Amino acid sequence: MYQKIELSNGARVFTEAIPGARSAALGFYIGVGSRYEDAAHNGCAHFIEHMLFKGTQHRSAADLARDMDAIGGQFNACTAKEYTCVHGRTLDKHLDRCLDLLSDMLFHSKFDQPDIETERGVILEEISMYEDTPDDLVSERLNAVCFKGTPLARPILGTQATLEAVTGPALEQWQKEFYRPGAMVVSLAGSFTQAQVDRLCDCLGQLEEGPVHTFRPAAYRPAVTARKKAVEQNHLILAYPALPYLDPRRPQILLLNSLLGGGCSSRLFQEVREKRGLGYTVYSYLSDYADTGLLGIYAGVNRDQEETALDTIRQVVMELADHGPNQEELDRVREQAKAGLLMDAESVSSRMNHMGISALLYDRVRELDEILELYDSVTVEQVRALAQELFRPELASLSAVGRVRSAADYAKWLGR
Repeated sequence: MYQKIELSNGARVFTEAIPGARSAALGFYIGVGSRYEDAAHNGCAHFIEHMLFKGTQHRSAADLARDMDAIGGQFNACTAKEYTCVHGRTLDKHLDRCLDLLSDMLFHSKFDQPDIETERGVILEEISMYEDTPDDLVSERLNAVCFKGTPLARPILGTQATLEAVTGPALEQWQKEFYRPGAMVVSLAGSFTQAQVDRLCDCLGQLEEGPVHTFRPAAYRPAVTARKKAVEQNHLILAYPALPYLDPRRPQILLLNSLLGGGCSSRLFQEVREKRGLGYTVYSYLSDYADTGLLGIYAGVNRDQEETALDTIRQVVMELADHGPNQEELDRVREQAKAGLLMDAESVSSRMNHMGISALLYDRVRELDEILELYDSVTVEQVRALAQELFRPELASLSAVGRVRSAADYAKWLGR
């Protein structure tokens, strides 16, 4: 069972002691990501994540790397649309040093201009890597058109134009404005002492209180995009609207996604790959946010098979919307979801991440038994009704990358 501590400046600390664990996982979750940026600052949140590892007022970048390796720790960070996370896992005997390292990185980074110039090149190479990865590119382009006109449409990494304008003082100012304690959740799971929890609270309690920023609302809208690229396969995503993650029906859409394209027994995998041999990779996925979302169906196919593959995918989707799943299907994906949840719970890092993400995005942490009960409560009728609501032809979008047709041709296929 987790414990919650709310500090006077708004920062929140969540802890969960795990009997028998010999390690601890500590994560700082900050409720700001790329959708909090304006157009001119696109990429700042991700750039700051990189700079956290480039040296502090007390340690150089090499010192940070050596100190992390010296305790056998696993340290990393990530930037998403709605949050940034910096986390580490160490043996419990090294937890104090882990806390010292992470807090130093977060609150005392230098943002020296020579390091900015070096890391700018690294991030530009990261952007080039995505450009050379068609399955990433097709997803990025889908977001750009379905959420057009909002920060959700912009890439997390930023663009070459916005990155060229980045300076050390600008990043430092952006972090100061957005990394407020009221937007921060710290999650600690595993083996730790009360003295270490107190030290963590003391560290956070020194942060200056300030206004917590909000993001611009967004909504999914159907759209089509096509990008020609000289690759062997055509990379396609057929998409539909999805529920925001704050919607109480989220367990329903998670199971709907699983039975549609979440595993080897899913309808898409069985029909597109196993029965018809139309492609090697086909799956569905959710991109959900506080106020909107989309459900995407990805397939990588030969150009000659593209039309047949798209027709087959749409047929599978509409069959599910018209008739819903059968009880055996629902029970199977329900058991998969529950097993995955329980097996993840055996990982100290997963427990830390569950607490941090849940507290940050939902403002509460559901216990495992509550989540299992939510999955158990989902019915065939609920999944069918949800599929009928979301999988409407007029709401479909399509993104294509490869030796593809024009966007107008795909719009015609969708019936636009």
